[in-house]
Amino acid sequence: MARFLVSFLILFSSLATAADRDLPPLVDADWLQQQRQQSELVIVDIRSGIDNGGDRSTFRKAHIPGSVYSSYTDDGWRESRDGVTGVMPPVSSLERLISGLGINNGDTVVLVPAGTGPTDFGSAARVYWTFKVLGHDAVTILNGGFAGWNEAGFEVASGEGAQRPFGAFKGELQPKLLATLEEVDDARQNQGQLVDARPADYFTGKEKSSAAKAAGTIPGAMNLPHQNFLSQQGKAWYLNSDIIAGQLQSTSLDRDKRAIAFCNTAHWAATDWFVLSELAGFDEVALYDGSMAEWSQDSDRPMQVEKKGLAKLLDVFN
Repeated sequence: MARFLVSFLILFSSLATAADRDLPPLVDADWLQQQRQQSELVIVDIRSGIDNGGDRSTFRKAHIPGSVYSSYTDDGWRESRDGVTGVMPPVSSLERLISGLGINNGDTVVLVPAGTGPTDFGSAARVYWTFKVLGHDAVTILNGGFAGWNEAGFEVASGEGAQRPFGAFKGELQPKLLATLEEVDDARQNQGQLVDARPADYFTGKEKSSAAKAAGTIPGAMNLPHQNFLSQQGKAWYLNSDIIAGQLQSTSLDRDKRAIAFCNTAHWAATDWFVLSELAGFDEVALYDGSMAEWSQDSDRPMQVEKKGLAKLLDVFN
């Protein structure tokens, strides 16, 4: 575990000095200020109503100079299909969405969330994962988001944002990053690493999302709440290296074995996927985009809930 923590902290500490090296998964406002004039850099502002992050009108009032806007919640980054909320759209649909932002395969993409809360960070993590699952590795997230940019005191612009010609982005699906229902069931039956990113009340079954048909979690899953990885500094929320190291040290996760992250609709789970895969260096981490919204649709699938009156969990097979 000590070796894991050392390598993780070295990776995290490289954020502000990586301009001349491979693109790190997370950058800070100073890095972006130094890099934003590069022609191949596309800054994508994905603020939405999550955590009161804003919308297109908010973007028009103030944004990072040179950025383009795409609403995380309204522009098609996720979709509902067969009664399941939050699944990944077809590759062709995402290619049109990304090309419409003026992005080509040779571009480097910087994602800018609002930075107004822990759930908001999941927006950036989910879009980041979407680029990765399409085979586009030149993508990074601005830690602290637009709120962090403001906190740093850098210039902002107003208006419609950058006008870029329609791109020609082509995706190449990376199946190992996307877990299917069958793979999740196999992991459940064979002691695979299933990671539930929801707050504890959802994990134990005390709370239930409207997207799920039953309370509880997938039997055998461990709870790694997404919100515990972030902390607030001033008005902005950041991924915090000390907190992440402590959270992971307290788990029994094995970085050499495949892990599958899920939540209700694979939004919170995207943060866990990002931390494990991109920051902590786990060998293989997949996102189950169907999450509990899909798993709970069939009453024959087992659910695990906290046994009332006892401090342990009980499997309930319907």
